Amino acid sequence: MSTLASRIEYYLQDLIKRKQGRLRIQRSKIAARFDCVPSQISYVLQTRFSPERGYIVESQRGGGGYIEIIKIEDEMPRELLSSIYRALDGGASQQQAFDLLHRLKEENLLTPREERMLKSIIHRETLKIPLPYRDMVRGRILRVVIENISRALEEG
Repeated sequence: MSTLASRIEYYLQDLIKRKQGRLRIQRSKIAARFDCVPSQISYVLQTRFSPERGYIVESQRGGGGYIEIIKIEDEMPRELLSSIYRALDGGASQQQAFDLLHRLKEENLLTPREERMLKSIIHRETLKIPLPYRDMVRGRILRVVIENISRALEEG
């Protein structure tokens, strides 16, 4: 059985697809649907709908406030790769890196197997070096991955 956070994530992703990439919701209504506290919805939005995963989340507070989730659609895989490459300039935390790999898989630039392998390579247990060096090394590894994906796209 999946976790509550995963069930909420899948539900919101399904709604986003049906609404063509843009969804406006009320946190309290989603919380009531899943019989949980609104902070659980906030947690899902913060961890599963980040820019690294390809989403923008905006909130409007006050009387009937809402949360808007927008799926970022990149027209060109090269633009996405270039954006990710630049984001890795200062390194990457494990969670940021995992989110970026997830996004690459979602965009069909990585297979699920490649994503799993890369996650194990850049995991903190594999890179047993102190921070901030670990994040810098993780960022360099991912930049090499991005370079290779870009080359493969160019070769067709």
